[in-house]
Amino acid sequence: MSQVIRVSHLRKTYGKTVAVDDLSLEVNEGEIFGMVGPNGAGKTTTIECLEGLRTFDSGEVLVLELDPVRQERSLRLVIGTQLQKAQLPDRLKVGEALDLFASFYPNPADWHSLLERLGLLEKESAYISQLSGGQQQRLFVALALINHPQLIFFDELTTGLDPQARQTIWELLREIRSEGRTVFLTTHLMEEAEKLCDRVAIVDYGRIVALDTPKALVSGLGAESRVILTIQNSYDPQTLKTLDCVTHVEQDGQHIIVYGKAMQPGQPPLITEVVNLFAAQGVIFNEIRMEVPTLEDVFLHLTGRAMRD
Repeated sequence: MSQVIRVSHLRKTYGKTVAVDDLSLEVNEGEIFGMVGPNGAGKTTTIECLEGLRTFDSGEVLVLELDPVRQERSLRLVIGTQLQKAQLPDRLKVGEALDLFASFYPNPADWHSLLERLGLLEKESAYISQLSGGQQQRLFVALALINHPQLIFFDELTTGLDPQARQTIWELLREIRSEGRTVFLTTHLMEEAEKLCDRVAIVDYGRIVALDTPKALVSGLGAESRVILTIQNSYDPQTLKTLDCVTHVEQDGQHIIVYGKAMQPGQPPLITEVVNLFAAQGVIFNEIRMEVPTLEDVFLHLTGRAMRD
């Protein structure tokens, strides 16, 4: 598998502030690679160094075998970029913007088709100022794809999008991957990273603190699953400890939380074991749900729960 991005010991500072600190990573061709981290962790600075938009202090960076500093113009022809903050003139029309960007490249995509895929075809003659925030975001996605890029950078891709638009964008990214192209995205949405990305780098204070598939990151956390239920009749929750998969139980009145080990191959899920035991004991419950560890749990474990600005 070929690598489309190779970063070695990247460092970028702003005065005394270290934004990126000795960061190294590789991105494989045809994958969706995600980068997540708290505010100020260095995600946008990193992606802008890779795009050639920002010079870095030290380290080595190759993107599609091109140096983003010395070969920026060549790189522009083969990558697509959607910036976290971008703006177009209010009196420019959607179709005019796409025509303009298409003129920059020798073989641009059919932008009418892009608008249709992104639900913006009826806005072709609308001014930029007439678009909602979510529609503008989708327009910037279309602009990022106008040159048939081999590699596309998305910085906070679905910020401001409603659930329907977000699902549309996710499907578009999966289509891009199925075509053998590569996506590098930053996001604050752990669900987005977990569902979309083949691999995820968690960044904190400018350093990568974990990098693996979402499944491997969650599995490595070793966190327990939880079954949360409300029972109708009185019950001694200690009985649940007779199940090998149960580690401990908490009860608050009729509410019970059962904690269990991660499911092993061939072993029934924790919720199945609990329900079977209740059925055998005649315990009646009103509601029951299971919560499993997620990438968000990994993120909070590695970066802490305190808010940052």
